[in-house]
Amino acid sequence: MKEVVSAISNKGRVTIPVEVRRHLGVSAPDKIAFVIGDEVKVELRPVRFTLESVLGSIEALPNESIDLDQEIADARETAAAEKMARSNHAEFPGITRWRPTDDSSTRS
Repeated sequence: MKEVVSAISNKGRVTIPVEVRRHLGVSAPDKIAFVIGDEVKVELRPVRFTLESVLGSIEALPNESIDLDQEIADARETAAAEKMARSNHAEFPGITRWRPTDDSSTRS
């Protein structure tokens, strides 16, 4: 284990030495966490944000779903239905759906 020393300024600020920053993989404007352990032990850790780490940190808007996968599935279904409706009307304007007749008098 290696010890690297830094001084505390009058304002309580500490400069993190370049060797420590490189070891942690941090630079400005990254954040670091001071993890207070037992007795006088304090660890310095880089703070890494991922989508998973912030998931659920903000509530959904009123009348909005929090299930993104379901929202995507619903949007795809709606888009497919609209595309199908447009293609049916483009091929046969004025006809919405073909229905076979059950009238035997029209058959030869």
